[in-house]
Amino acid sequence: MKKYIRLAAVLGWLMGLHQSVNAQSKLPSYSGIYPHLAMYNNEGECGTGAVVPWANKLWVVTYGPHLPFGSSDKLYEINPDLKQIVRTESIGGTPANRMIHPESNQLFIGPYAIDSKANVRVIPYKVMPGRHTGNARHLTDPKGKIYYATMEEGFYEVDVNTLTPTMLYEDNNVKNPKGTDESNNQHSSLLPGAHGKGFYSGQGVTVYSNNGEPGQKALEQFDIPSGSLSEWNGKDWTVVRRNQFVEVTGPGGIYGNKNPETDPIWATGWDHKSVLLGTRDAKTGWHFFRLPKASHSYDGAHGWNTEWPRIRDVGTVQKADYLMTMHGMFWRFPETFTASSTAGIRPRSAYLKVIGDYTRWNEQLVFGCDDSAQKEFLNKRKAKGNLEGPGQSNSNLWFTSLTLPDQLGPNTAEGAVWLNEAIKANETSDPFLFAGWSNRSAWVQNNSDGEVVVTFEVDKTGKGNWVPLQTTTVGARSAAHVAFAADASGEWIRIKPGKTANLSAHFFYADTDTRTSATNSLFSGLSSVNTANTAGGLLYGLGKNRRALGMAALTYKGGQPSDVGYYELDGSMNLRRKDDADMLKFINDKFAIPQKAVTVDEASILVVDDKGRRWRLPLGNDTYTNLTNQGALRICREVATERDMFNCHGTFYELPAENADGYAKIRPIASHNLRINDYASYRGLLVMTGIDLQSAAKNEHIIVSDDKKAAVWAGAIDDLWKLGKPTGHGGPWNNTAVKADEVSDPYLIGFYDRRSLQLSHKSTVPVTFTIEADPVGNGPWMAYKTITVEPGKTTNYEFPRDFQARWIRFKADKACQASTMLRYN
Repeated sequence: MKKYIRLAAVLGWLMGLHQSVNAQSKLPSYSGIYPHLAMYNNEGECGTGAVVPWANKLWVVTYGPHLPFGSSDKLYEINPDLKQIVRTESIGGTPANRMIHPESNQLFIGPYAIDSKANVRVIPYKVMPGRHTGNARHLTDPKGKIYYATMEEGFYEVDVNTLTPTMLYEDNNVKNPKGTDESNNQHSSLLPGAHGKGFYSGQGVTVYSNNGEPGQKALEQFDIPSGSLSEWNGKDWTVVRRNQFVEVTGPGGIYGNKNPETDPIWATGWDHKSVLLGTRDAKTGWHFFRLPKASHSYDGAHGWNTEWPRIRDVGTVQKADYLMTMHGMFWRFPETFTASSTAGIRPRSAYLKVIGDYTRWNEQLVFGCDDSAQKEFLNKRKAKGNLEGPGQSNSNLWFTSLTLPDQLGPNTAEGAVWLNEAIKANETSDPFLFAGWSNRSAWVQNNSDGEVVVTFEVDKTGKGNWVPLQTTTVGARSAAHVAFAADASGEWIRIKPGKTANLSAHFFYADTDTRTSATNSLFSGLSSVNTANTAGGLLYGLGKNRRALGMAALTYKGGQPSDVGYYELDGSMNLRRKDDADMLKFINDKFAIPQKAVTVDEASILVVDDKGRRWRLPLGNDTYTNLTNQGALRICREVATERDMFNCHGTFYELPAENADGYAKIRPIASHNLRINDYASYRGLLVMTGIDLQSAAKNEHIIVSDDKKAAVWAGAIDDLWKLGKPTGHGGPWNNTAVKADEVSDPYLIGFYDRRSLQLSHKSTVPVTFTIEADPVGNGPWMAYKTITVEPGKTTNYEFPRDFQARWIRFKADKACQASTMLRYN
């Protein structure tokens, strides 16, 4: 009989899946984003806090930025046919917690408890105030109670039957009820740091993380001490580590660990050097490891830029499959990861979306994102001009294949174990991930008098058995670049000096970028940069619950712009002309493209950031120069919460907020030859203007207006990886008069593939050029190579694949007119 019941269940599941696939195929979607599923609120931000399949539905909660007593955010129920239902029980807030309690057969998500029949009960904020950030199984009564943690260190135990909360520690918003703005950093004195994130229990303790620091300094500097990882034994709190931490979980995931006495607990975090990974062993306590960062957009000592890194099981009942998100990288995370068995973590691909939570549902991955924040928080900069934020915060879900985490951006990543630190003789660094890349190198700088011999050791199997890999001698006040053989095996690598010294040690890993420079057909119908006739327009996500995208449409004929009128893109993706002169004027005034956002000269693009620092970027197609100087193309705009895209001279870059070190950590995403007029976030989509109306009908990603006079392109921000590999040419000096030992401006070299250099000068005597590299982004500069160039000669140099750094600069040993020109293919 049981066999037939299981068979009927499987057949029912298959039928439901078939109906779901059929229903989804009839709904308009763009790169897995369904506009009708967009979620709005009336707050400064609308992020997705949790996404959970339960009771044959998908349940989603959104959050506002700092709303411990409720908000306009909702609890959403989504049916397999993708019908979205806003639950009337919704009370909003800032929730990012979710846990399934098996004994009572309930899903706890935000302030809601949902039973197996989709009945919703609510725990009011008046009895359990705070920004709910995590749930954990109870230490002494796991069948009858669960724990709730808030972002301001309020802790409760909740009876799963009556939903009665008992306060264990008071939320700091209750102590200071007037401080309900994020910028007030209503931190508690209970634990160091601010901005709570993860919460989990096991091994006789609950573990809590926070990833931020209060105070003005944290709003400006990314590298101050910040955050903490702490644990509570039911009586007392202990601070485990004073760094920024986010996820806390274990192999039990949303259900809690099956064997709480012995199963490991995992925690992810970071500092300004690299990603941190901790695991707790019941006998030996906490052990920490380091991984490289793909993106620095998550940095910032305040902790606001991380919404929310996770480790989730996206496998099946039969086979677990853990997916980790951390600092812009999808990672394969082994279910077997413990302090004594650390093998198996592997990079998968880089991504651009801001992902709050994710799950597997109906044989797809569903990512809940943080797409468009009206407030834009601290993310202001000169290159954006006086650009307004969107009129209303909104976010969406992103439905993808199960294999998408392997198919996005190259997994190039980097990170340090030491940065200008006093290290004792034979003191070993934290273990740093070594496996998973084809090109691996390290930079070691010795800031001390006297040379230092450093030894690299590897743990080949992840069992903690360390063996020497190679040694390197680093001279006094100098640096060494170390390339590791492609066949050098090891799960982890660490470094130790032979004597006490002040050292920096930074690892840079890359795989060969297999993309070509050809633009994917996904972007067909967008105008070429050399096209004089194109349909453009300035974009603005409307406010006041209009839930549409406004466009001040333009047409360029012979390169000259003329107004077309005001258009709106609605939730069904219909683009129609509207009679709204006030909105047309508002968009033209508030969203005008700033003039001279950057300087384009014969050598390169010069950017002077808001701190006065100078940076140079490669050039693309020469046609971009006049368009850039004329302010005809949008250069910088926020397209995901607290993340800017920087589209300059034919290359899209990811640009972190200034408080996450800004241009110092810029990363090229893709290069193109398109005349993109403007771009913006709308209903979770990336929308771009600059359309060739004659060929627009060939691409289902292009929406043409009903009068055929305006058009937009719609897709996912991560479609940008398909534009083409980053390329460019230029340099910091082009026949430039330089003084002896004068250093050039930094010039971007990181994340490009094939790189070549031409050195020349106008001098009657030989000139020796020194090439210096900055692998970190904000220093330190390290000498890489010297090349002597004879008078009247040009020296060509091909950078080897194992050379990886973020910035490069030059100096000459004599005054001369120098050229240092690079080409990236």
